[in-house]
Amino acid sequence: MIDIHCHIMPGVDDGSGNMSDSTEMAQLAYKSGTKKIIVTPHCNVDPHRRNFWDSEMENRFLSLQAQLRLKNIPVEIFRGQEIFLSGGFIDGLRQGRFITLNGSAYVLAELDFRESAPNAYSKLHRLASEGYVPVVAHPERYEFVQEQHDAIYKIKETGSLIQVNKGSLKGSFGFHAQKKSFEIIDTRQADFIAGDAHSQYSRTPVLADVHEFICERFSSEYADFLVKHNPQRVLDNERIYGY
Repeated sequence: MIDIHCHIMPGVDDGSGNMSDSTEMAQLAYKSGTKKIIVTPHCNVDPHRRNFWDSEMENRFLSLQAQLRLKNIPVEIFRGQEIFLSGGFIDGLRQGRFITLNGSAYVLAELDFRESAPNAYSKLHRLASEGYVPVVAHPERYEFVQEQHDAIYKIKETGSLIQVNKGSLKGSFGFHAQKKSFEIIDTRQADFIAGDAHSQYSRTPVLADVHEFICERFSSEYADFLVKHNPQRVLDNERIYGY
C-alpha cells in the first residue's frame, strides 16, 4: 500500500516530534503493509510555520531517508507537502517554496475547516488553472462539505480529487465527518484513502485495517484503487480516472 498523506517528518509540525518517532511510525507502517509514504508536512499555515521546502527541509528529508536505511526499514519515502490554501499559495508553488507530491502535477491541498464554499471552489479553480491537480485533504472534515449535500460534486467539478482520512471512517473526527466519509466512499467519489498519520500511538500510519474494511464493504478492487493504484499514479504522475 501507499500513503500519500503522512506527517512523518520529524520536528516540523504537529506530527512526529523527533527522529525516533519517525522511524517507529515507518516501522509500524511497514509491518501493516505500507511500503511507500509521501512525506507531507504542513506548510503555509501561518507566518510562524510556513515550512518552505528549503535546504533545511531537504536535509531533514534526506536524514529521515538515511535513518530508515540505517535501521533496515524498507519503506520508501517521497517528497511532498500539505499546502494550506491561504495567501501566496500559487506564488509559493511557482517559486518552488511549496512542492507537489513527488514532483508531479498533484498538490495535496488543505482548506480552513470553516472555509466558505465559494472561497473553497475559487481557490481550487485557481490551482487547477495553473496546471495542477488539487488533491483535497480530508474534505469530509470541512463544515461546508458536511452542510451541503452537493459540495463534493462541486469540488470535483473544479478538477480536484478527493482524499478521505482513514480516521474519519473510524469516527475519530466526530459523527459528521464519519457520516460524510461514508457517503463519499459509498457514492464512489473518493480517489484516495490516506492515513494523515501524526504519531505511532494515535492517528497512526496503519492502512491495513481500512483496506480490509473497504474489501469487506465493497470489493478488493475498490480498496486497491484507493490505497494502491491511485497513489502509485500520483507517484508516476499519471492521470487518474474515477472508479
